[in-house]
Amino acid sequence: MPLDAVTVAPVTRSRPGVPLIDRRVIGLALAVVIFLWSWSFLDHSFYARGRIVDTGVYQAYGLQMRHDEVPYRDFEVEYPPGSLPAFVAPTFVGHPTDLNSYGTWFARLMEGCGLVCLAFVLLARPPARGVAFVAVGPLLVGSLLLTRFDLWPTALMTGALASFVRDRHRLGWFALALAFSAKLFAVALIPLAAVWTLRRRGGDELLRASLLGLATVVAVFAPFAILAPHGLWESLWGQFSRPLQIESLAASYLMTFVHPGVIISHDALAIGGYGVLAAATTIAEITCLIALWVAFARGPAETQRLVRFAAACVCAFIVFGKVLSPQFLIWLVPLVALVRGRRGLVAAVLLALALADTQFYFYLPRYNAYIDEYRDAWLVLARNLLLLAILATLVVAPPGGRPSLARMRRPARLDASAG
Repeated sequence: MPLDAVTVAPVTRSRPGVPLIDRRVIGLALAVVIFLWSWSFLDHSFYARGRIVDTGVYQAYGLQMRHDEVPYRDFEVEYPPGSLPAFVAPTFVGHPTDLNSYGTWFARLMEGCGLVCLAFVLLARPPARGVAFVAVGPLLVGSLLLTRFDLWPTALMTGALASFVRDRHRLGWFALALAFSAKLFAVALIPLAAVWTLRRRGGDELLRASLLGLATVVAVFAPFAILAPHGLWESLWGQFSRPLQIESLAASYLMTFVHPGVIISHDALAIGGYGVLAAATTIAEITCLIALWVAFARGPAETQRLVRFAAACVCAFIVFGKVLSPQFLIWLVPLVALVRGRRGLVAAVLLALALADTQFYFYLPRYNAYIDEYRDAWLVLARNLLLLAILATLVVAPPGGRPSLARMRRPARLDASAG
């Protein structure tokens, strides 16, 4: 039997008289309590001020589906088909035609997704610091968690990563396919998953697992591709053809120093013109992602490399994209939490600063001033520069940090749970 096919159980030390399973249960319970305590603040104090919400849009989607209207055919939907369960589920409880009732139940659904995400983080063998970071995540992210559906694809993505870390490759591809079907950013992780499965389980398992993922995507998209091909295509193409959204990296520079005209495009605020700059950001995004995929493929298949490159790929997708909505930062919280060592600490601090910055500018009076008067545009630019710093922290080798040749030659399976 080849050495890299042998599973070596990690050695975990525990204090005498304290069973390991009890410590894990206690840790999970404590993390859940802290998470729920953090979540309870989101309806109070400055978290409740001047909210900019999307729940009205989600409610409209859900109610139209409940009235047997077909998404993409009978009404436009901005998001991929995998997002639809998050919109329709709250219409089955409470008073769905009342926005306050819908918003309450939608927030409870997102709270559940957050708890699932926390559980998946724990399964992915995080550092203790990372568990704490996710547990207090609601305080860092703020009320966006109550009014955006991004915890749904984030939980699926985190579940996929936890499955890959534990070498449950088919389950990982299934969850990753669901995450992609809910929000397209998960495409950034597909090449990493392919390399990981190939290195850990070989070509046959990669073929079977990736076909399961493909079948999952087809099962989610196919009904709408048949019933509403034009509407589904318009929804997907709209994600690529739209101009620079006003909070993207390039747009925040323009808003700070140039003061361009603001327009409404694809139901969002954007920068008119600057098509060349928009194309350049897309090229930068694709180039950066390809470089990250190649760099990951050229190194050993180690758990920490997987989670670090996953965080870097999603960060690159966010910071170089033509759209950079505040809720995109939710995707990064569990990924950064899984990165160990000094890199992980620095990345977590930078992400906390970026989230605090976002909470400071993203409420109605200040955001309107940003749009109309370019006031405090430097805050948006600073947030985006912090995201660039996170990306650099994750990918740039620290001085003396290049792995030794001996470590490079170590069998990948033996390092599966190293950290």
